Amino acid sequence: MVYISSWQEFQEAAEALYEKSPNTTRYCVKWRSSEGKLVLKITDNTTCLKFKTHSSVFLNRFEALNLSLMQKMQNRRPTAPTHAPEASADHPVQASTAPQAPVATPSGGVKKKKPKKKK
Repeated sequence: MVYISSWQEFQEAAEALYEKSPNTTRYCVKWRSSEGKLVLKITDNTTCLKFKTHSSVFLNRFEALNLSLMQKMQNRRPTAPTHAPEASADHPVQASTAPQAPVATPSGGVKKKKPKKKK
């Protein structure tokens, strides 16, 4: 298990390893806050790729790799943001009939009842 020193090399090798054997590939992320070290490991039981860094510069790259691997694991293609179609006389936009999810509160939680005071 040798650490790969180049991020680009690690990312390409990790994605290729997953493409080669998606059913047996495992991906592990370790963060050691006491040392400020991030270690990434991807293996398929025959090949093991590791990358470690102390730099916060790699956080955006790490996030992009996670997104890419998760999309592959979910069998999805990357999607670009889409805009709503504009209404025209020929093609009016119809409202969706699907039920909408309830709106969350700004605090993100459920309001609790205050306990009654005893007299």
